[in-house]
Amino acid sequence: MKLSRPVSWFLLAFGVWSWVVWTTFVKNLIKDASGLAFDDGDPTAYFWVHLTLAITSFILGTAIGVIGFRGIRAHAKKPRPSATGEALERG
Repeated sequence: MKLSRPVSWFLLAFGVWSWVVWTTFVKNLIKDASGLAFDDGDPTAYFWVHLTLAITSFILGTAIGVIGFRGIRAHAKKPRPSATGEALERG
């Protein structure tokens, strides 16, 4: 399947965005002082569920970002016809 350049950039941006958002979320989850994530220093079910969500999102964000990166790289490798080259071919 061929991806367009805009779709490839969107997928790459989605992967990066996923890492930014979920990294921030995990940092905040670890620092939680409200008692939701930790009960007397022990992780709660809330912590484990949200950590699992974050890990899943890291994996999916990475996979989506890699697909986007490969699409961008494929477009970069493709030779673009130059104006002079087209004129010579039509010649």
